[in-house]
Amino acid sequence: MADVRPKVARGAFVQLVPNIVGFLPNIVLFQYNPEKLTHTLTPWNPFDTDQSQRGAQAPAVQPFNPKETFSLSIDVDASDALGDGDAGAVAVGIADKLAALKKLTLPSKGPIGDLIASAGALLGGGASGAERPTVPIVLFVWGPGRILPVRLTAFSVDETSFSPLLFPVQAKVTVTIEVLPPDVFKCNKDTTAKIAMAAYNYTKTMEDALAVKSALTDTASALAILPF
Repeated sequence: MADVRPKVARGAFVQLVPNIVGFLPNIVLFQYNPEKLTHTLTPWNPFDTDQSQRGAQAPAVQPFNPKETFSLSIDVDASDALGDGDAGAVAVGIADKLAALKKLTLPSKGPIGDLIASAGALLGGGASGAERPTVPIVLFVWGPGRILPVRLTAFSVDETSFSPLLFPVQAKVTVTIEVLPPDVFKCNKDTTAKIAMAAYNYTKTMEDALAVKSALTDTASALAILPF
């Protein structure tokens, strides 16, 4: 009998690196999906503001979207690849995967552009001019229902096993990411910003549709418990 188990989607970070043709995606696919996501919303609290110089805030006021963050841990393991004799894993373990994840936190011209710049610096080449460093936009992709522009705000790695050359072969990467709402892109009109805003709006539309579904499902039960 054929295996009819559904194929499980794999989460990923997709970094949108600008280049001469618009952008070049740098895709970091999760080897294993995290077992848990911690999703936190921090609404603005009107009672935390100083009311001594102004009238009291309305208790329901919300001048901007709540701060939205996710925390997750990503396991990276070269054991299977080493068992299969994979040349890359034998040479550097999972150092390449950890380097790709680390780049999500750094200003970047893309993997190739960064390699060329680093090689030039190693050979004594000077900088071409002062530049304002920026971290390219990252999309957090968690299935078709959640695609969000994010900024990595915390990043830590626990390396737990090493090759004879001391390259890591097992590690757990723990990251915290903050969702970037459309208003942070007001002054940015390039292709990557448009993609980021489209992803955010798509995900929020999905959430609104799911909320409507829940409301329609629960309306009858809610009316039954109201005393009026």
